[in-house]
Amino acid sequence: MNGIAIPKSKNTYKIAIEELPMPKIAVIPLIQHIGSPSKPVVKTGDIVKTGQLIAELTDVISARIHSPVSGKVLEIEKRIHPYGCGVESIVIESDEQDDTVKFNSKDPNKLFPNEIVDIIKNAGIVGLGGACFPTHIKLCSPREKKIDSVILNGCECEPYLTCDYRVILEETEKVIGGLMLMMKIHNANNGCLVIGNIKKSVLKKLKDEVQNTGIPVKGINIISLKSKYPQGAERQLVETVFRKKIPYGKLPYDVGCIVHNVQTAKAVYEAVYIGKPLFERIITVAGSIKDTGNYKVRIGTPISEIINYCGGLVGDVKKIILGGPMMGISQYSLDVPVTKGTLGIVALNDKESKIYETTDCIRCGRCVSKCPEGLVPMVISQYVENEKYFELADYNPLACKECGICEYECPAKIHLVQKLRIAKQKMSTLKY
Repeated sequence: MNGIAIPKSKNTYKIAIEELPMPKIAVIPLIQHIGSPSKPVVKTGDIVKTGQLIAELTDVISARIHSPVSGKVLEIEKRIHPYGCGVESIVIESDEQDDTVKFNSKDPNKLFPNEIVDIIKNAGIVGLGGACFPTHIKLCSPREKKIDSVILNGCECEPYLTCDYRVILEETEKVIGGLMLMMKIHNANNGCLVIGNIKKSVLKKLKDEVQNTGIPVKGINIISLKSKYPQGAERQLVETVFRKKIPYGKLPYDVGCIVHNVQTAKAVYEAVYIGKPLFERIITVAGSIKDTGNYKVRIGTPISEIINYCGGLVGDVKKIILGGPMMGISQYSLDVPVTKGTLGIVALNDKESKIYETTDCIRCGRCVSKCPEGLVPMVISQYVENEKYFELADYNPLACKECGICEYECPAKIHLVQKLRIAKQKMSTLKY
């Protein structure tokens, strides 16, 4: 597998998860997932409880949304989204009581797979590794596709981020329990928890904890992989773990595998065993922030509140990213809220976010040799610059996962990811 070794900067990996206070004002975007926006089922002035359904799915690919706090709906209006645009959002003023709806736990041994999927659907669970694809849809693979193996992705190959690692260590029973539920749904015989490169002593301790979870564990392996970016991308993960190459245009289930994030598995466990919908998640706060660490935060919490709770920014911060530095999104406002897909808040100083002057391509080929999808970014970039969009089809830009390796490696500092995004957009709209 192509890829690169990059500085980890995972200074928070030893810091245990801490729960943050509830936000005073929660801003809950109706777009937090791939697919159609959710539709509000509450109105301005309504009193809601923590965990109450506040937005319903509107299409096959959509997701329910639940209130992260108890309090009063102030308004439903457009608010700034981490993607940089205005998105219809439900704004709730917390009463700080955290009055929660009654959770209805279930015994999974008495449930059919489709009943478990319905619980996951009702809980509003989406992929928590960043992609945010509705989990109930992903769990319903085509009947003709036999799933042999379920992979839990805990590689966390992006620099700075350690939230998944801490979840694996601190919530082992929930992670493994969620994996077992997913295996039951897929009727899979094999389960695999894949984590980044860790000490052998930690790996042994983790394996011992898995055996002591109290959950009947069968057919589950724990694998530690050498740190390499983008090891956590599902196509690369399947190829590395099972030596199965996924053809372009196909998905992991076409080779008998399915990949879920570890926090998704934890959320699935909580939905089934506890009856808890998804209204909070674990994130990493890292970089030039005073009290960095791993935090449990309510969805809808403005990142300004999180940064203030963590002691504020330190030094000359030039950039704040939601997610990791390779695939995360730079923010121009601290008013944006944490969403279901927020992996972390990373503050970078001038040295870490230096802006370089772009020069001409020197045809070194580093972007080609390192691309995990085998693309030719420099050629795609030049076609975009010259607006030769009909020539793009031969170079398959839609296979790009926007991992950022090409731009990271480029000695000319060309904005290759931006050009590839344009290429993908044009490929999606042009008629050939």
